Amino acid sequence: MATLVIMPKQGQSVETCIITKWFRRKGEKVSAGDILFSYETDKAAFDFESPADGVLLDIYHGEGAEVPVLQNVAVIGAEGEKYEAAPEKTVTAAASPAVAAAKNEPATASVHASTQIVTNVTNSKVRISPRAKKFAESKGVDYNGIHGSGPNGRIICADIENALSGAATSSVSAAPGQAFTDQPLTNIRRIIAKAMHASLQNSAQLTHHMSADVRNLLAARAKVKADVTSGKKMQDITLNDMICWCVIRALEKFPVINVHFFEDRIRTFSDVSLGLAVDTPRGLMVPAVKDAGKMDLVQLSRSLKSVADACRKGSIDPELIKPAAASFTVSNLGNYGVEMFTPVINLPQAGILGVCTIINRPADLGNNTFGFVPYIGLSLTYDHRAVDGGPATLFLKEIKDQIERFSLL
Repeated sequence: MATLVIMPKQGQSVETCIITKWFRRKGEKVSAGDILFSYETDKAAFDFESPADGVLLDIYHGEGAEVPVLQNVAVIGAEGEKYEAAPEKTVTAAASPAVAAAKNEPATASVHASTQIVTNVTNSKVRISPRAKKFAESKGVDYNGIHGSGPNGRIICADIENALSGAATSSVSAAPGQAFTDQPLTNIRRIIAKAMHASLQNSAQLTHHMSADVRNLLAARAKVKADVTSGKKMQDITLNDMICWCVIRALEKFPVINVHFFEDRIRTFSDVSLGLAVDTPRGLMVPAVKDAGKMDLVQLSRSLKSVADACRKGSIDPELIKPAAASFTVSNLGNYGVEMFTPVINLPQAGILGVCTIINRPADLGNNTFGFVPYIGLSLTYDHRAVDGGPATLFLKEIKDQIERFSLL
């Protein structure tokens, strides 16, 4: 019996997803667990795994298509098997293989009528996705004359955005003989660009820089590596894990920066949900480790690794990468050799710590002896609307002190 591949619903607010890449072609054999396609929501990117063994009998939406959640994307079955499905219709949640399995019922290939919003779009003269239509109406764009770049000429959000920027870009051209390539923005890049611009535009950001002696951290890291190699310890605790631990301890002492700032109030959290900036092939993601303040160092290390791996694999829970999921964020560029930078706050959070590379600097070792000491750069950006310079400086100083006093014990 054929199995329908249905666009999953990632979070309560997600209505449509964009297919970014197909990894299997129509007619190819697939196994349960194989990655069929990648897709993006307005918050993150994910990979979709095949729910069954068989042949990919049909693909209903190609790359770049904006597909409503719970709509048929493809169908898997035995080679030559007949099936009944249509790309412009959706199945009910009960027909989903995952839901059917939960009810101990066989998944069927029966197709049900689309929701009202999809039916209205399909039956209209202009083929436009629900999300694109809503976006066009909010911007006052007449989409009747727009040529869609989606499947079968369907208008998607990118077409509306191109129409909005068309007048501004139509007069821009390259110099004669100059070679160039235009690459459309991915959905993730649009999200990042919008968030970064809004952060700088809507907050009063200021950055303080400080350095911390990391001899204790480096000694602890060397001990962890030796213990992992010898089998005494299984968790490979990194320098970043240790720094995040120190940040949490400082936030507990200075809750004034463990906050979300709103126009009419400041929300102070009793525990720390730590955000971690993660560089992925799809773009920057900032997952949150909930209740990080309640974890010991080993638990924190495992949790940080878990959310980072989930982001890179495309399997992160969308709720964990919402800006409001974390109360404070750490962004580490030390591995890239960055000596100093200005991280951008993930609003509505009121602060973010940038961790820089380690540099050996001359220092007084005592007894009239001077030598070189490894220092790590710390860059704290905070929202001056929520936090004054004095408390912000004391908070950064506490992070420095926590690092310099660090001990695995």
